Amino acid sequence: MDRFKRTPIAEQAPKVRSHNFKEVCLGYTEEEAVAEAKRCLNCKNPQCMTKCPVSVNIPEFIHEIAEGNFAEAAKVLAKYTALPAVCGRVCPQESQCESKCVLGNKGDAVAIGKLERFAADWAREHNIEVATAKEKNGHKVAVIGSGPAGITCAGDLAKEGYDVTIYEALHKPGGVLVYGIPEFRLPKDTVVKHEIENLKKLGVKIETNVIVGRTITIDDLFEKGNYDAVFIGSGAGLPKFMGIPGENYNGVFSANEFLTRNNLMKAFKDEYDTPIKVGKKVAVVGGGNVAMDAARTAKRLGAEVWIVYRRSEEELPARAEEVHHAKEEGINFELLTNPIEIVGDEKGWVKGIKCVRMELGEPDKSGRRRPEPIEGSEFEFEVDTVIMALGTSPNPLIPSTTKGLEVDKRRCIVADESGRTSREGVFAGGDAVTGAATVILAMGAGKEAAAAIDEYINK
Repeated sequence: MDRFKRTPIAEQAPKVRSHNFKEVCLGYTEEEAVAEAKRCLNCKNPQCMTKCPVSVNIPEFIHEIAEGNFAEAAKVLAKYTALPAVCGRVCPQESQCESKCVLGNKGDAVAIGKLERFAADWAREHNIEVATAKEKNGHKVAVIGSGPAGITCAGDLAKEGYDVTIYEALHKPGGVLVYGIPEFRLPKDTVVKHEIENLKKLGVKIETNVIVGRTITIDDLFEKGNYDAVFIGSGAGLPKFMGIPGENYNGVFSANEFLTRNNLMKAFKDEYDTPIKVGKKVAVVGGGNVAMDAARTAKRLGAEVWIVYRRSEEELPARAEEVHHAKEEGINFELLTNPIEIVGDEKGWVKGIKCVRMELGEPDKSGRRRPEPIEGSEFEFEVDTVIMALGTSPNPLIPSTTKGLEVDKRRCIVADESGRTSREGVFAGGDAVTGAATVILAMGAGKEAAAAIDEYINK
């Protein structure tokens, strides 16, 4: 065994997968997982754990895999995370736990994410019960939103004996896991559904089609529902646009709408009636994971696709793995390029996008070099669909209908590191507080808030 070389993992061939919505990565076999796990040095002071937002005991679960104790590995994970099969697929391990693996100093870091996925998948496929809850303690907590923050907060509280009910605005639980992340990265009917079922086994109740701020208010939850505390994990689902001419033409989507139609409403399946317009040539504006998801989805629906991003490849915020997969699948990258106008025809449909070439100047507040337009470099290319993947912000509905709940200038709920807000008994975490971020960071916020709620109720 080469200690410094990662065990390869099977994937669908690019020319095959770019025409279907089946999962790209096929996962480790038992033999491959054991071989990869045996690369772990079981450090006495494991730095990988310092970069895990939910504090998973990484060496412990990997050691169980190395010994062939796959069920035990899954049970170790269940102590710390409600979404191991999700995290193993979508977390940016390369910039978190794996970035601190000492093997990465001389070769490849241990494939922590792929091993987490293996353990969780193995437990699901073998019907292993992984988590248990304490006896009911007589206290009730309401959780708003069933995305990563809400699921994590609810799961941790349920394990401690709390009576937890999640209120979800959409018709299916899962939040961004079901409406935002495509099937080829995160299968819904197997992986996400199973993680939700594990949550229900802990006693968590989920009520869908409940829009807090419209159907009920936070005041109602306290006064009529007799909840001891409320956690807001409503995410950031309000899309951003550029404010350039032509954004109102037919054929311009937010990435949120485009992905929701495909992921939650199954527009990619013939047996569903969900309408979607893809067109023959698609420009996706943005460079994050959502942009890659939208571009790769449009490619699978038959379009020729361009990623249009105003900085260089080095500054792309998307995971390296997602960029690599997009390139393999034939996505075109139009870098150092910024749209300045969307061009339409006489019937109001998109027919092109006008852009300007950019160059990188001095670093901005984010530390990245600021993109600046090159004078006289304007050009236009033909597309019939434009998807804006520029980030999202929290919906202002809950703060606007809740007295005493402070928000900042970005309309994010103000909360401390433990999720405490300005309103007594109300906690918040995830994208509703930070703005759009990663699944694992939202989970970390949900975990912190659960501990703070437990402390608040028992003080």
